[in-house]
Amino acid sequence: MASAKPKKKNPRLASGRKRARQDVKLNAANTSLRSKYRTAVKNVEKAVAAGDKAKATDLFAKAQSIVDTVADKGIFHKNKAARDKSRLSAKVKALQAAAAA
Repeated sequence: MASAKPKKKNPRLASGRKRARQDVKLNAANTSLRSKYRTAVKNVEKAVAAGDKAKATDLFAKAQSIVDTVADKGIFHKNKAARDKSRLSAKVKALQAAAAA
């Protein structure tokens, strides 16, 4: 059976070989940051689902920083980052309103 991915050719030019080496590092860094972003968002959502107001508020503050960092680096679009922050903020505020009522 043929593999799903076509085999990549080695670049001939030195600049192309260097770019290929750099891409490996950049891909690893971007993957790591993307994972960190998703984990931060997921942790806030878990705290909200559990109804833990203090933990959700604390995790949301940390998540905001991570979301901004990832957006600044261009890994996710700034509008996506803003949308995710807005939705998380609404969930945390709704949790606080429910706890206060």
